[in-house]
Amino acid sequence: MLSERRLEVLRAIVQDYVGTEEPVGSKALTERHKLGVSPATVRNDMAVLEDEGFIAQPHTSAGRIPTDKGYRLFVDKLAGVKPLSSPERRAIHNFLDGAVDLDDVVGRTVRLLAQLTRQVAIVQYPSLTRSTVRHVELLSLAPARLMLVLITDTGRVEQRMIDCPAPFGETSLADLRARLNSRVVSRRFADVPQLVQDLPESFESEDRATVSTVLSILLETLVEETEERLMIGGTSNLTRFGHDFPVMIRPVLEALEEQVVLLKLLGEAKDSGMTVRIGHENAHEGLNSTSVVAVGYGSGDEAVAKLGVVGPTRMDYPGTMGAVRAVARYVGQILAES
Repeated sequence: MLSERRLEVLRAIVQDYVGTEEPVGSKALTERHKLGVSPATVRNDMAVLEDEGFIAQPHTSAGRIPTDKGYRLFVDKLAGVKPLSSPERRAIHNFLDGAVDLDDVVGRTVRLLAQLTRQVAIVQYPSLTRSTVRHVELLSLAPARLMLVLITDTGRVEQRMIDCPAPFGETSLADLRARLNSRVVSRRFADVPQLVQDLPESFESEDRATVSTVLSILLETLVEETEERLMIGGTSNLTRFGHDFPVMIRPVLEALEEQVVLLKLLGEAKDSGMTVRIGHENAHEGLNSTSVVAVGYGSGDEAVAKLGVVGPTRMDYPGTMGAVRAVARYVGQILAES
C-alpha cells in the first residue's frame, strides 16, 4: 500500500504529464504543487513509485511518466468525475434536443462527444435484443400489398413491404393490426415469436396465409435488426496525439476501422456505471496504447446500448469521464421522451 503522500505525488505526476506532455521531474513537482516536502523527499517517493511500476523513465536524463498501472491507480483511487459547467450542460441539451429521429440522435451524439473530449467517439445504436415493441402499424398499399412499420421503445423505425398471397380487406387488416398489437406491445423482441405463433389460427381460413406472411416478415425484421450497429466520429482528433503512440498511429486507426473490434470494446463495458480500460487492459493489440471510457445509456433504468471515447492513455480522465456520463444521461432522457 502506498502512503497518502506518495499517492499525492502520483496524482501530481499524472496531472502534470497530461497537462504539459512532458516527463515530470521532482523539482517541477515541488514548484507546482504544495506537497509540503523537499525535492529530495519527492525524489525518494518517485523512486518508490518507479520500483512499484506506477511511473517510468522514458529515456535517460528525463523526468518520469505514468505507466498503465499508474493511470489505473489514478482512475480508481485519485480521480473524481469532473462535473460539466452550466454552459457545457446547456450546449449538450440544446444540441441534442434538435434531433429529429434515432439516426439524428446517434449522429449528433457522436459529434458532440468528439468535440467535448477531443477524442474518438463511438456510439452504439440501441440494441433490439434489449428493446421492446412500441407499435406495429399495417398499411394497405394495394389489395394484395401491405407495408409493415415496426416502432421500438427507443424510437427506432423499420419498414417492410409485403406481397400478400391473396387480397386482404380493410376489415381484416384492422383486425390483424389490433390483435397483433395487443400481443406484442411493450414485449421484448425475443418474446415476440412465441406470442404470435398461434395468431393465424384465430382468423378465417381465407386470411390465414396472409396473416402467416405478415408474421413471417415481422419475425425476419426482428432477426435482421438484432445485428448491432454503431457510429464513430472524431478519428482525426488522434492526429493531434501522434507522439503519444509508441510506434505509429496506424495500428490504432486500423483497429478503429473494424466494427467487430469496436462492438467488443463497448460490449466489455458494464451496463451500469463507468468502465475505463487503460492501455494493455484492452485485448486488441492495436489499442494497447489507448484508453477507453464507456458507459451504458437507456430510456429507463436499463441500458439499451453503450457509448464512449477512445484516446491516448495520456488522457484527462476526470474531464472525459464527466463528459461521457453527462452525454449518456441526456441521450437517455431523449429516448425516454421520444
